[in-house]
Amino acid sequence: CTCYRPNRRETWLFSRFSTGWSCGLHADWTELTNCVPGVLDRRDPAALRTPRKFYYITLLRDPVSRYLSEWRHVQRGATWKTSLHMCDGRTPTPEELPPCYEGTDWSGCTLQEFMDCPYNLANNRQVRMLADLSLVGCYNLSFIPEGKRAQLLLESAKKNLRGMAFFGLTEFQRKTQYLFERTFNLKFIRPFMQYNSTRAGGVEVDEDTIRRIEELNELDMQLYDYAKDLFQQRYQYKRQLERREQRLRSREERLLHRAKEALPAEDAEEPGRVPTEDYMSHIIEKW
Repeated sequence: CTCYRPNRRETWLFSRFSTGWSCGLHADWTELTNCVPGVLDRRDPAALRTPRKFYYITLLRDPVSRYLSEWRHVQRGATWKTSLHMCDGRTPTPEELPPCYEGTDWSGCTLQEFMDCPYNLANNRQVRMLADLSLVGCYNLSFIPEGKRAQLLLESAKKNLRGMAFFGLTEFQRKTQYLFERTFNLKFIRPFMQYNSTRAGGVEVDEDTIRRIEELNELDMQLYDYAKDLFQQRYQYKRQLERREQRLRSREERLLHRAKEALPAEDAEEPGRVPTEDYMSHIIEKW
């Protein structure tokens, strides 16, 4: 994916498909906001003359399903060894972020083993990756009390989510596509599909295990509830704008039609194209 701007060799999309893992494997909000500007400046020094404006986007998922999916991924041998976890200019020490396993990977681990590791970054991953970790001393768990740390992380994740031009929910694929297209005035080639059969969906777990996963991901559970409400608000807002635009277009078309009928036949002109509203202005005003 070159992801160039029309008629210009300037990248508009920063992702692993266009720029690679330039800020480390699966970089979080803390890493990206500190890394992306410098990476793009080095890639395109000429663009330094004009300031850039970044729009961060993300997708959230039901915490239990997401946790089970990550476990299955790790069980098959996946690792995040090339993740940097940069924060305040440094990576965490081994004491701050101990490994959950010995050896090259954690393949074959049971769900119980996965849940039992107190250092597992799968716990509350969505809150951690959306929050500003500098507020809590990065990965230094002794920086502030645990309860205060959790509250600061959750509130920071909510704030950063609100500040994003767009975010979607895996469980609402079509609405996610609609919001993206309306926000950025871009159209996908194919409609999003809602797949109910996933790796996490194929895992059979009892109620006690589900409750345990919810406890381990209590912050993610709260964030997801908040995100669902905010997502629906944004969706309804965009739908209202769309309906209003449709009414305005219909009204203008009727007025043009009446004006054309009122003119003598030799003076009638072809109706011009009805202008459409700049959707991006709503993003700037609303968020």
